[in-house]
Amino acid sequence: MIDEMPDVCPFCGATHDHFVAWDEAERTYRVTPYRVNEYVTQLLSVPRLGFEHAAYRIETKEGAVWIDCPSAFNRDLEPIEAIYFTHKDFMGASNQYRELWGAKVHLHALDAKIPIAKPFPVDRPFDSDFTERGIEAFHIGGHSPGFTLYIYRKVLFICDYAFPPGSQMRLNPFGPQQETRDQAARILEVISGRTLETVCGYNFITEFESWREDFKHLLTV
Repeated sequence: MIDEMPDVCPFCGATHDHFVAWDEAERTYRVTPYRVNEYVTQLLSVPRLGFEHAAYRIETKEGAVWIDCPSAFNRDLEPIEAIYFTHKDFMGASNQYRELWGAKVHLHALDAKIPIAKPFPVDRPFDSDFTERGIEAFHIGGHSPGFTLYIYRKVLFICDYAFPPGSQMRLNPFGPQQETRDQAARILEVISGRTLETVCGYNFITEFESWREDFKHLLTV
């Protein structure tokens, strides 16, 4: 969060005595890379920071970018040129990385208007699907008004629209439930006929074909 410390976190409900200032977090938490394939790396804070979530670094031909942003600010990470957000919940330390590297922040305009996101600088509040640097962006909505999934080459970036992978998969329970279910049909449309290999989520990496079957099954129950 940016600016004054609230008494209660508007995201998770934690009281202020659980908060950590960014400079303390930088000393304690290290954003650690885990290789997904030759062009995608998962980034996680070690040790786990609160509701820890993954961000992903993509090596594109036009330069390196992130999907979502780490919670912790580590100024010694390899720079990136842009940050593409799935939705407003995982903006992390994007304001600090933007200032450090001049990384351009992309977030759907509908999410940029939400109070928890308003303090964060957004360079491109987009309002439709687009393709940039070989990354395809598809506005889904549902879980959040501006929820956007991304596809790069053989990888689907789905964040937390549905989790965990496997037979226990469920749609994200936070947000409008009927709309989340209704808009899930758009996800199936987007991935239909694609020869993808990997799904990268907010705390998991899994094989695409089995994930798609579990996701399809989820929408029939």
